[in-house]
Amino acid sequence: MDEERSGWFIYSFVARGTMVLAEYTEFTGNFPAIAAHCLQKLPSSNSKFAYSCDQHIFNFLVHDGYAYCVVAKESAPKHVSVAFLERLKADFKKRYGGGKADTAAAKSLNKEFGPVIKEHMQYIIDHAEEIEKLVKVKAQVSEIKSIMLDNIDKAIDRGEKINDLQEKTTDLHNQAQDFKKKGQRVRKKMWLQNMKVKLVVLGILLILVLIIWVSVCHGFNCTKDHN
Repeated sequence: MDEERSGWFIYSFVARGTMVLAEYTEFTGNFPAIAAHCLQKLPSSNSKFAYSCDQHIFNFLVHDGYAYCVVAKESAPKHVSVAFLERLKADFKKRYGGGKADTAAAKSLNKEFGPVIKEHMQYIIDHAEEIEKLVKVKAQVSEIKSIMLDNIDKAIDRGEKINDLQEKTTDLHNQAQDFKKKGQRVRKKMWLQNMKVKLVVLGILLILVLIIWVSVCHGFNCTKDHN
């Protein structure tokens, strides 16, 4: 399963209009050309699009004049590709929004943002299960909201009392809060997992430094008495 996930994302880029500013891939093929061709046909309005070609899905997110693209294998779940594009957009806007990106030349951000694209790919792949849980929670909230609103409409048609409608609205709010808390717990778990990895890496580095120190100094005292 991990090997399959590692190959989900093939190619990704960020473009201003039809000009690619940064891109990343570890593969060779004609997908950059196909993606660039699709980019020429995208509308300027904020929207999401997906095109299928040669067992790959070309996913696009257009927002405020910028286009975010990821080419994924057909085996990659749609919500995973969408989560990647949303994460990519948020980071790009945070780094360059209203500044450098507005005047950057074609592919001029490759060196500094290309590796960032790679990091986001790996993050989404590593947290695919948590992302799926969040998507399910949001879907449940949406479904419950739709059902409750439908019940309220029917209640109004039957002429039920306002107090009964208020109780149903309160129930809807409470259920939505419950699902929101579940989503927060999932995000907190993801954060804790990341911190654990960072602490383990830090601990290994400290141990390596200590080993080098002891081996070089033959102990913990590296000072020499020159008197």
